[in-house]
Amino acid sequence: MKNLGQMMKQVQDMQSRMAEMQDKLAELEIEGGAGGGMVKATLTGKGVLRGLKIDPSLVNPAETDVLEDLIVAAVNDAKSKVDAEVSARMSKLTGGLGLPPGFKLPF
Repeated sequence: MKNLGQMMKQVQDMQSRMAEMQDKLAELEIEGGAGGGMVKATLTGKGVLRGLKIDPSLVNPAETDVLEDLIVAAVNDAKSKVDAEVSARMSKLTGGLGLPPGFKLPF
C-alpha cells in the first residue's frame, strides 16, 4: 500500500501544479501569422482571441475573401502554436507520474 499512498500524493501535487499552470496559460499570449506577417492573431494559452492585426494594404473591398482566408489562417496558426505549448507544458507536468502512453489529463 505504500506505492498507492505515494501515487495519491503525486496526484495531489500534480493537481495543484495543474491549477497553477491553468492560471499561467490564461496569461500566456501566443501570436500566429499569415500572408508573410500581414495578418497576425494573438491567442491566450486557453485559446481566446486577444488581438488581430491587419496590414492596411490588405483592406480592399473587392478582395474580402482573401482577407477572410488570411484571418482564418492566422488564427489557426496561433491555435496550433497554443496547442503545442500546452502539450509541452502538460508533458513536463505529468512527466514524473509514469502514466501509460495515450493517457491524458485532466480526466
